[in-house]
Order: sequence, then C-alpha cells, then structure tokens
Amino acid sequence: MYSNTLVSTEELARHLDDPDWIVFDCRFTLTDPEAGRRAYAEGHIPGAIYAHLDEDLSGPVVPGTTGRHPLPDPEAFAEKLCRWGVGVNRQVVVYDDSFGSMAVRMWWMLRWLGHPAAALLDGGFPKWARRELRPLSTEVPRPPRTLCACLPERSQWVDVDELQEALKAGDTVLIDARNERRFTGEFEPLDPVAGHVPGAINWDYEENLDVDGTYLPPEALRENYQALLKGTPPGKAIHICGSGVTACHNLLAMEIAGLPGSRLCPGSWSEWITDPSRPVAIGE
Repeated sequence: MYSNTLVSTEELARHLDDPDWIVFDCRFTLTDPEAGRRAYAEGHIPGAIYAHLDEDLSGPVVPGTTGRHPLPDPEAFAEKLCRWGVGVNRQVVVYDDSFGSMAVRMWWMLRWLGHPAAALLDGGFPKWARRELRPLSTEVPRPPRTLCACLPERSQWVDVDELQEALKAGDTVLIDARNERRFTGEFEPLDPVAGHVPGAINWDYEENLDVDGTYLPPEALRENYQALLKGTPPGKAIHICGSGVTACHNLLAMEIAGLPGSRLCPGSWSEWITDPSRPVAIGE
C-alpha cells in the first residue's frame, strides 16, 4: 500500500530496511544554502539521500527572467532520480527540519514527473530525531541506478504569464504561502521588491500544522481551504510563495483535505517581479 501524501514516523521506521522504500533528506536554509548539507553529514535518517534545493531541485537562475528556484529540465531531474535509485515502484519519502516547507518541493516534483508514490514524512526530522529519538546515521548510501518515471504533466503548473491571464479571467483563487509580514510588504528578506500579487489570499503554510508540527487532520484542512475557496473548484486554485517552494505545502494540504487538482506557479513572487510592468500590492 503506497502513500502519495503523508507517511508517519512509525510507518517509516517499519520500512527502513524495505528495498521498495527510499528516503530523501531535503533540509535547506534559504539564508545559508550549505546548512542542510552540513546537517545531513552530522546525522540523517538511515539510508536517506541528500537532495539540495539549489543544485538538485531547481534549474539555472536567469537574472531578470526566472524566479529564485526555477524548475529544472524534467529529463535532467529524471536522470538524477535514476542515479538515486528512484524506481517507478518505490515508495519515496521526503523530509526536512522545517515543517516540510522545503521537502514539499521534491514531493511536488515527483508528482509532476508522474511518480505514483511520493510522500512527506509527517513531523519531519524534529519528530523522528528529537522527540522520538529514532536512529540516525552518517553513512552516505550508494543506491544502484534504476529506471524512473519521466512523464512531466504540464497541466500541474502555470507560469507567471498564465497566472496573469487566469487572474484577469476572474475565476481563480490565488493562495500565497508566505508569512503575513512578507505578504503585506512590511518585511522582505529575500526579494528586491516587497508586497504581493494583487488579488492573492495570504495563507501562511504554517496554518496547515498542528502544535506538534504535523499536518492538521484532513477534515480540519478541508474546512480551512473550503473557506478560502468560497465555492471555487479546487482546480481553479493556484499556489505561490516567494520562489515556488513553500507553496507546495499548501498544495499538499489541499490534497490531504480531499480537494485535488490545484496548481503551482513555480516562479511565484520572485519571478512575478522580474517584469516591472506587473502590478504589485502592499498591505493586506
């Protein structure tokens, strides 16, 4: 039985030696790009492979054109997955130490390429290592190469021009996963322009979490997102953030809630602002 949303620490522990399961450590800090790699070297879930947000889960940044974390070429990413041993029938589990906010990028990318079984470790590294004191390792695995899925589904994402057209049509709910201070433009530590896309709704991804850092139950998530959608079909929802990473957290929440079909704008705010003719909103 495969999962395509969440896996608990208990379930992962039962499958640590299962050859049909493969784990990825996606720890990353936007202000210190090497912090995740250092943390991985100090100790990770046994068997986990490290995936770096900039080097593995993003394509080349083109100044003035792309956002901070553009999608990589799908065939190039699929080649990495093959080298990492991500076979089409393997359960992939991804985790980080920041409530899933980084690892969800890999979860979404696997779905984008057509991998049928990709899930986020609910509660992540803090739950596994700190609260439950489960085993860690410093060994770097060397998985055998295998065949993996490469069936990128273009309908799962929109570029900023398509986003602009969708907003003009007036039937789209745009959900921004950044925290309130970045959304309003009060504080912007990463991008050269502060604010948000006019018409966007702010829903900080941390609203998806319970007090212990795991996702809220499906019924609670469903209630929250139905209130945001206000009757709009889930397929008309588009998710953004600063650079198309934490937005995947809200997209996953909608999947858990039984509201499938929403889409990601990978370029997000950092690509929106590359064209000064695009409007910018400040405040709530």
